[in-house]
Amino acid sequence: MKRARWQTAIHGVAIAALAAGLAACQPEPTATATAPAVEVPASAASAPAAVAPPVVAAPVGIPAALQARADALLAAHRQMIVLMTGERALEAAEKRAVSAVGQQLFHEMQERQQALIAQAADMTDPAAVAGLNALLDRIESEPSWFDADRLAFKEFLSELSTRYSQAQSLSGLKLGRRASEDLAVLAEIEQAYDRELKDVFGRFAQRGIEPKREKWADYVAKLQGLYTREQILKDFGAIVPYTQPPGGAKEKESADAREIFGTSLPAKTVVLTFDDGPHAKHTDEILEILKRYDAPAIFFQLGRNLGKLDAQGKAQLSATGAAAKRVLAAGHVLANHSFSHGMMAKMTDDAVRVEASETEALLDATGRPQSTLFRFPYGARNEAKLSTVEALKLRSMMWTVDSMDWADPVPKSIADRVLAEVDKAKRGVILFHDIQGRTVQALPTVLDQLVADGYRFATWRDGKFVVSASKKVAPDDGVAATSGDTLYRESHALVIGIDKYAKWPGLHHAVPDAKAMEQLLVTRFGFKAENITALYDDQATRANILRALNEKLTDGKRVKRDDRVLVFFAGHGSTRKLASGRDVGYIVPVDATLDNLPSDAISMPQLQEVAEALSAKHVLFLVDACYSGLGLTRGGAAQGNRNFLTDNARRIGRQMLTAGGADQQVADDGPGGHSVFTWTMLQALSGKADLNGDNVITGTELAAYVAPAVSAIARQTPAFGSLPGSEGGEFVFALPVEREGLSGDSLQLDAAASQVNKRIDQANEQAVHAAAVPKTAKAGPAAVEVVVKNLEGADTKLTMPAAAPLTPRVAAQRANDRGLQLYRERRYDEAEAAFTEALKLQPRFALAANNLGFVYFKRGKPVEAARWFEQAIDMDGSRALAYLNLGDAYLQAGNDAKALAAYTTFVGLAPKHARVAALQAWIATPDAAHRPSLPPTNS
Repeated sequence: MKRARWQTAIHGVAIAALAAGLAACQPEPTATATAPAVEVPASAASAPAAVAPPVVAAPVGIPAALQARADALLAAHRQMIVLMTGERALEAAEKRAVSAVGQQLFHEMQERQQALIAQAADMTDPAAVAGLNALLDRIESEPSWFDADRLAFKEFLSELSTRYSQAQSLSGLKLGRRASEDLAVLAEIEQAYDRELKDVFGRFAQRGIEPKREKWADYVAKLQGLYTREQILKDFGAIVPYTQPPGGAKEKESADAREIFGTSLPAKTVVLTFDDGPHAKHTDEILEILKRYDAPAIFFQLGRNLGKLDAQGKAQLSATGAAAKRVLAAGHVLANHSFSHGMMAKMTDDAVRVEASETEALLDATGRPQSTLFRFPYGARNEAKLSTVEALKLRSMMWTVDSMDWADPVPKSIADRVLAEVDKAKRGVILFHDIQGRTVQALPTVLDQLVADGYRFATWRDGKFVVSASKKVAPDDGVAATSGDTLYRESHALVIGIDKYAKWPGLHHAVPDAKAMEQLLVTRFGFKAENITALYDDQATRANILRALNEKLTDGKRVKRDDRVLVFFAGHGSTRKLASGRDVGYIVPVDATLDNLPSDAISMPQLQEVAEALSAKHVLFLVDACYSGLGLTRGGAAQGNRNFLTDNARRIGRQMLTAGGADQQVADDGPGGHSVFTWTMLQALSGKADLNGDNVITGTELAAYVAPAVSAIARQTPAFGSLPGSEGGEFVFALPVEREGLSGDSLQLDAAASQVNKRIDQANEQAVHAAAVPKTAKAGPAAVEVVVKNLEGADTKLTMPAAAPLTPRVAAQRANDRGLQLYRERRYDEAEAAFTEALKLQPRFALAANNLGFVYFKRGKPVEAARWFEQAIDMDGSRALAYLNLGDAYLQAGNDAKALAAYTTFVGLAPKHARVAALQAWIATPDAAHRPSLPPTNS
């Protein structure tokens, strides 16, 4: 897939659905239910077919029905964009109409999506695979489509990838892999846009985005030539009146008296609700997230998703309906959302009665306790329909915060919208949908911030709200609370490296050190390249450094409260002794003279002033230079806190780690062309500094790993502490999950660097010890302690809180990550043990099975290696590298026939791999002359 062509898709839909300012739809509480302000005729109960896109000749081979469904899905996607563009600026009546029709259009899109997926379900029919490949050709490269059009097929690609990854035919496996690759590109672009998104509400006109293929305005203009909002509304049976019907004040007085809106909830209390389930996949994912936060929820279920009633009226739950039982088992409430999600305000009373009662029968079949809650689809009801439902002893629950996850494709902005609306009202019922992946992605961000802000969660039992006890639960797997997008709004950095000084002695590795740090911040920790200011050699003048510190980083419009800022300096440092006897430390710019530090260099008090002026929540200075005289206030953060991440979000942090003290010299000749300090820090940030195993590295953990290691292998003593203004907060690096599958292409450190790393690890093993546990404390993981120098040169004890217990899945992933680090350092025994541990924790972990097999292969044990590669393939048949490794193992073991079969499958799955040409030559002519070269072993 051409990545550049997809990059504007995320810009497009996000700006239309977000930057245009989608405000949450908040139904007015009513004492006597009224019809919606926009009249929707009965014909709208079955939504009209969307206008098809302009007819364009599709690639040869797409079945007509498949093409028609794809075109219909794209048409609905485009209509949604036109409908929602500029929604925030609309008058209230038109805004309600747009919201109501938008939800109908969303459900129509869901139906079209399912129809397209259903047609793609036959994995055994070669003609079906050929047709789907032709459709993917069109999705990837149709020249008449705009880039943003392709986002319409995200869910379809996801289903395609899932269904065909276990296909028994090579063509099916290749199709699944192709869909997976397309999704990966789209996900990468979506993630990049998430990081870019800021000040999203009302920013459509100010963004100034310049996409590579077309401007978003061009795309919207083209769509508005095909559709108009007024026509879309009318097609769905909605006409906005010139005057808004009266109502309002009297209706709010008796809120929650008849219908439930949540206005009677205590302050800082919310109710989480999920509509339209159950879903075979996403409902369970949401249950797992809710469990991590100990948050109750109400699931409004559709009867058609639960099952059906037989001829005798007996409820029969479907496979999807079984998910409802898991909702109950998790302690949540099941409630009624009608059978078909029709427009009930336009149905007959009898039809409404049947919709509600049949769904009640199916809900009863799940074994639920009696529930009285009902939610009208689209929130559309009138007095007659409300009375009909009430006659069945059901009570209507509406919502006050609409996440608009039905219109907004960007998880981060869904979360931003919910948090902004909750912050305004301080309470309410939140509307989500448990039928799509973007809600799953947005939910952890919402819950993490609500917990950090002290909100409580409520549910509905026995005719009243029941509020959970206030809890601040750290997620059990670190996934939600440790993504960069969750912990920080934006990330900023100033990176400085100076080798070629004008007056001071030259250095060798300062610029490579700084460039390595810049690359690491972008590729591993999600810093946007445009948010990093890099100054190298002659750029790093005193004026430029101060300008970057005082203008860019202290700009309140650019750097906000929930951001983080990192400053990295590699160069000379110096110390000046004042007449009073006090030391003052300096970092030395490229243009500094040797004899006038006060005017030519930048003092530590100046850096302290900058740190205090920054509005960012957490700031970390990493200084690869030696000096003293920093006037620090404290060293370390809060100790022993199991709810660290949520508590840390509220504390200001200003921290500094330096390479050494006064009268010490930085070792500028470490491994890999780096100083010893920076090399050790790069290894620490690869994951080694996660001393308590919670999948994040704090500033304190970084210091606790780096300081003892550098002291053990160089004549310098790194120092660490907190600057004035710090409130004990910690700068946090969230560790990404390692996805690498080992093969002959995997990089390793040279022998010298591997030996240095082993010495570093040994130094840390000696330095790190378990913190003392009070006799009254409960048994469990212990905190860890390390003694380092503070920034005044005295010993200080750093304590890392114990991590919460891990789920087996997350523990397995971390064991695999550890194995990859050890393999890169050629520590094969330890790597084998780590991959073994991963498989003990998660027996069907295909990535770990492949990696364990490659350790066997590397040690010259091809037979044993082949067994693990075969197991990896059995667990995940689309894993191309496992076939390559299997072929190499069989070839090394002398089984040419099996090697040929494995290589043939690999070539089919990864035709662009660098080794394909050599493998194809041997497949065509399997003789000694064409025998492929194998990766080295016994290294």
